[in-house]
Amino acid sequence: MLVGREAQLQVLAALLDEATRHRGGALVVRGEAGIGKSALWGETCALAAGRGMRVLTTTGVQAEVELPYAGIGHLFRRLPEAGGKPGAVEGESPFRVGVEVLDLLSGLDEPVLLAVEDAHWLDRASWEVLTFVARRLESDPVALLLTARDGEDVDRLLAAASLPELALEPLDPASAGDLLDQVAPGLTPALRERVLAVSEGNPLGLVELGGLAARSGGAALLPSRLPLSTRVERTFAGLVGELPAATRALLLVAALDDGDDLDEVLAAASRLEERPVTADDLEPAVVSRLVGVDEQYRLRFRHPLLRSALRQSASPALRRRAHACLAAVVAGDDRRVWHRAAAASGPDEALAVDLAAMATRDRHLRAASAALAAMERAAQLSEDPQKRGSRLLWAATMADEQGDVESIRRLLALVDESRLQPAERARLAWFREVYLGTGWSGNTRLRVYNELIDTMRTAGDIELTLESLINISLRFYWSNPDDDTRLEFVRVAELIDAPEDNVLVMCALAQVAPVERGAACLERLAALRYHVDLTPGQRYQLGLAASALGAYELSNAFLTPGVTEARTHGRVGTLTQALVSLAYNAAAAGDTRATVATATEALALATETRHTTWALQARLQLGQAEALRGNAEAADEIADAAEKIIFSAGMHPMLALTQRVRGVNALAAGRFEEAFWHLHRAFDPGDVAYHPYVRFTLAGHLAEAAAHCGALDELRAVVAGLAPVAELSRSPVLLTGLRYAGAVLADDAAAYEAALAADLRDWPFERARLQLTYGGWLRRRRQAAESRPLLRAAAAAFDALGAAPWAERARTELRATGESRRKPIDAIDALTPQEQQIARLAADGLSNREIAERLFLSPRTVTTHLYRIYPKVGVKSRGELAAMMAERSF
Repeated sequence: MLVGREAQLQVLAALLDEATRHRGGALVVRGEAGIGKSALWGETCALAAGRGMRVLTTTGVQAEVELPYAGIGHLFRRLPEAGGKPGAVEGESPFRVGVEVLDLLSGLDEPVLLAVEDAHWLDRASWEVLTFVARRLESDPVALLLTARDGEDVDRLLAAASLPELALEPLDPASAGDLLDQVAPGLTPALRERVLAVSEGNPLGLVELGGLAARSGGAALLPSRLPLSTRVERTFAGLVGELPAATRALLLVAALDDGDDLDEVLAAASRLEERPVTADDLEPAVVSRLVGVDEQYRLRFRHPLLRSALRQSASPALRRRAHACLAAVVAGDDRRVWHRAAAASGPDEALAVDLAAMATRDRHLRAASAALAAMERAAQLSEDPQKRGSRLLWAATMADEQGDVESIRRLLALVDESRLQPAERARLAWFREVYLGTGWSGNTRLRVYNELIDTMRTAGDIELTLESLINISLRFYWSNPDDDTRLEFVRVAELIDAPEDNVLVMCALAQVAPVERGAACLERLAALRYHVDLTPGQRYQLGLAASALGAYELSNAFLTPGVTEARTHGRVGTLTQALVSLAYNAAAAGDTRATVATATEALALATETRHTTWALQARLQLGQAEALRGNAEAADEIADAAEKIIFSAGMHPMLALTQRVRGVNALAAGRFEEAFWHLHRAFDPGDVAYHPYVRFTLAGHLAEAAAHCGALDELRAVVAGLAPVAELSRSPVLLTGLRYAGAVLADDAAAYEAALAADLRDWPFERARLQLTYGGWLRRRRQAAESRPLLRAAAAAFDALGAAPWAERARTELRATGESRRKPIDAIDALTPQEQQIARLAADGLSNREIAERLFLSPRTVTTHLYRIYPKVGVKSRGELAAMMAERSF
């Protein structure tokens, strides 16, 4: 039994017991060096084994921090069920690997303890996987235990991970005395008190310094001004210094190795010593209990501080030589390159080229995490300052694909702008504005961006030109630039000599000039709809372009398969952005159920990856859905919170989205005059909330509000201004909204009939709104029989879309005709957004494993959710669920 740690052991035992009951969980044991984390870790492993749990362990190694998934590979490599899988996925997105780990754990037939020691030295990718998994251990019999040393970096990691923590404090005086008496009995009272005072309740200090005092007396404890961890490290260094030269060389190589294979260490040590080093040379270290070797010939250090002591006591030149020796013997090209990089004594352009090539290869092989690490190291080794900056920017691009905002910010801080070429400065300005919070530049930089893109074009770097073009086009969309600036962008874009099959120029034009180039872009987008050779990135850009043009069904046709591919490949950054776009489309089309499902997931991912801009967009779509559903308080809260963020960041054009939420919220509540003026702000060029394209999505809402509050003259002026815009752009959402507004203004049966005769298959909300308004118009003219079919259809459509206030109005109108229609009881609305997603996917025929992969959950968690869903919606099987969901469609 550990001395003085009874309460902590009870907490850890409870974690294990919960896991055996299929209530998985995670805990981070943290504290200063030597505080007893390793002892508790070992005791927990023993307790788990005693409970019949399978115990999988790994230890973070400082030498492995540059090797993506080294920790995960060590954790699972000897698990037969893994089949080598975690090692095979090296370099992929942590989210993708996390899903595979969850799937692997769900397939095990016994409770599992994942025990990770020194998690602060894990490679970043393994850390992201483990924390991702930890947050999803709901119904799995899995306990995850991590130990981490206190420090600012650990504080930041743990704050982002949001995992439960168990902080270890020094032992109380009585427990400290008991431990010292066990490890160093017979000390004189004065020396005993001296050790207790110097150790300050630190268990490792008591053990090591107590033993040292017993051997060497009180002089060994000086100087006391040094930190305890330094004194303990010096104790270890002193023990190593007494060993033979071959043993010391062997231990140094092992401390720097990213693996633990004894034969590999012996081979590298032989090179370092320039003579054969054998297992016999390790024996003095084993006898001294500094290291151990298990039955698989894996070498394990007694304590992490020993590794640290070995590294610190060796000169830089010796460490580099050791890495060079490891590079000559390790298996795998990537490991070899990493040790070569560690052996480099300064900039090495040839090595930087190798690393950059490895990064490019890994990126195209869907291994963006490994690509990021390699490209960053390539930048560090670059001899040319311009190439260094360029490689840092490419590393930031790779981090962006993964949604890794923290890495983007860190990388950008390293870039020396003065050494960049003009084209690269444009990329840097873009990244800084988006990720460093330098302020929303709005129109101020757009002319400069135009000039820099033209510079890239004339320099002949087409790939960089197109990437910059598509990035900056989104900024144009949300900046309300003047026409001269916009049309200059169009001129530059159309001069780019892009490959014939490249879609990026067209996608950029759709966002920057959706009126002037809208019709042509729509025609080309429609032609690309059924192409099967599009990449996930192309699908996302095409979907974004179609959405900017107001063609939401066409946009969804690109985005939906792109989302599936992004999930499969673990491109979380792309996935989050695509989900936000799907949510925007659904909100603009009035489909509250689809909006909630996609926006909720997008918000969770944006929050997890700390991407505040996409999180803001996802919340605004949820606000629109809440307004359409009649949840006034929730909608107002979202609009108010978003407005504060938008004002503080200077992103004023996005205020159109808060006004959309407020206007629709008032419209749902029947406050029609208030609704009209909230919405009208997005149509007024003199208003800070004006947006030339968001207003296209609001024409129908504005017309409905005007019809009820009598603001028909104001509506007529808006329609007159937008009619030529609609004719030129052919924007589907604008044409649909103006069709409804025209019928309201005409106020006759022929106009309503003509509007309903149009193809509204992709616009169920707008069709239902026409049916409701026309049905009410007929009822007021005592044509009840003619009005009822329209009102029935409107009520059914609004119910299916989740637009409760509009559905209730349709039922009210029906009652006025003498026909009553009950409000349907929709059990699906009782489910959480995640449960709704699972229910839809299960009804579509996906297996639990396929659902888990799509939603980044474990299969066992999906199973648990389904068992909860069935009774909530009154079904007993997948088949009944599918039938019920089919009845809800329209």
